[in-house]
Amino acid sequence: MKKAVLLLMLFSGMITITSSQDKKEEFKPNGKPLALIFTNFHTSTTGGETTPEFENTRAYLGYEYNFSKQWYAKVIFDVGNPGAGNHELAAFLKNAYFQYTSGKFTTYFGMISTTQFKVSEKIWGNRYMMKSYQDEYKFNSSADLGVNIDFDISDFLSIDFSVINGEGYKQIQGDEFLRPGFGFTIIPVKNITARVFVDKMGKDIQQQSLAAFLAYTNDKLVLAGEYNYQKNANMVNGADWFGPSIYTTFQTSDKVKFFARYDGLNSKELAGKSEAWNIAKDGSLLLGGVEYSPVKGVKLTPNIRYWNPGKEGAKNTTFLYFNCELKF
Repeated sequence: MKKAVLLLMLFSGMITITSSQDKKEEFKPNGKPLALIFTNFHTSTTGGETTPEFENTRAYLGYEYNFSKQWYAKVIFDVGNPGAGNHELAAFLKNAYFQYTSGKFTTYFGMISTTQFKVSEKIWGNRYMMKSYQDEYKFNSSADLGVNIDFDISDFLSIDFSVINGEGYKQIQGDEFLRPGFGFTIIPVKNITARVFVDKMGKDIQQQSLAAFLAYTNDKLVLAGEYNYQKNANMVNGADWFGPSIYTTFQTSDKVKFFARYDGLNSKELAGKSEAWNIAKDGSLLLGGVEYSPVKGVKLTPNIRYWNPGKEGAKNTTFLYFNCELKF
């Protein structure tokens, strides 16, 4: 009888523990607001003339929500310089998508973040200070309407396939063309990341893009390089442009990080022209600085930039920047 009572008590305890674990593992839908602000003060000096300026380049405001372990949604408004017209600031819908994840498979649909330079941008890690190469020189947009599928084939290989409008998040579909793209990321050994991405858009004259990226990363050091080539930019025959971006960062402590970067932007001559089609914006960039993070969510970054234009006779420009990122 005593043995039976003891067995009953043990069985009851096991049921209670199992029930308690089930409750702990029960998913509860949740969401939170998002805010990210980029601001800076800088001076630019060209030919002995210096111009100072305060800028609030970006304010990302939004909300993310987890419906379940598989279903997720996000909406982000980008308040920044529209780059056209007389408006100083304008609000754009940067992200508005749902995401479904099942094991090694993830799909995104809506106004999604594009994948052309997502790996290089993440490893660069200084988006608030300066965009990664493709984004900085307008080879591609950081967000667009479309669909993307990611699949982790193994621990060292993942692939992604996307179809987007091709105009970016600041414009609605303006033509009949879509922009399909394919990429794969390889981590052959620890600390090494390699990625290749290709896409195309158009019919008779196709814009075609290639981005190749290689990086070494550890807890303190990043060494990375990428090469980008775009053929028939904006579907203009012969309007090719290309160039490398090489950068390094070194984390000396939890609060301090040093960085340096080199970019080169070049374009080809169109048929019958004597100068490269993008000569007014071609050139090379040298950048260096230090990032200081006094508390979580705050980054302060003094840096210096030197722009050497590709056009013969054009004057060099030196920039002194003090950038700030606020994230909460």
